[in-house]
Amino acid sequence: MKTQSKIIMALAALLLIPLYFMPFWTIDMNAPQYPEGIGMHIHINDVTGHKKHDLKSINQLNHYIGMSEIHREDFPEFKIMPWIFAGMIVLGMVAAATGSVKLVITWLVLMVLIGIVGFVDFYMWGYDYGHNLNPDAAIKVPGMSYQPPLLGCQQLLNINACSWPTTGSIFIGLSFLMAGWVTWTEKFKK
Repeated sequence: MKTQSKIIMALAALLLIPLYFMPFWTIDMNAPQYPEGIGMHIHINDVTGHKKHDLKSINQLNHYIGMSEIHREDFPEFKIMPWIFAGMIVLGMVAAATGSVKLVITWLVLMVLIGIVGFVDFYMWGYDYGHNLNPDAAIKVPGMSYQPPLLGCQQLLNINACSWPTTGSIFIGLSFLMAGWVTWTEKFKK
């Protein structure tokens, strides 16, 4: 690989470091009882409220309709994801240091697989969370489920829930595009 490609690949790998400090996904909720909105951020190792008490408010709302509370400890993914991204940073740096286009391609394929597995896992969590309701809940709407959207917005009773990538996802996308550019220039554009 050319020196320029090695530098770009190293930067692509290092662009994953901000994931340890910022969320990569957000869920916003607006309702008449919350005109300023409430929401949560999803990090690679935690779930937090947009504001200090948002997660507590969301859990209180969920209690009334029979949804489970959201607690960091309930997600084994939060223990695994930091290690997965650490491995991707190391693999990207090794690809840059050795100049191996095959390792860059491997890195890209793994990033795609991580993304697919992540979306499937997020969907399954949302499905379980929104469909397995406590039968003794105070508010019951026959046939109603409360699965949050995977991507986009959805009306859930009087709450408009929107699920979108956020700042950390921009770094993932830039990282992926940079590694893709390295692959393109080194393998196909000769």
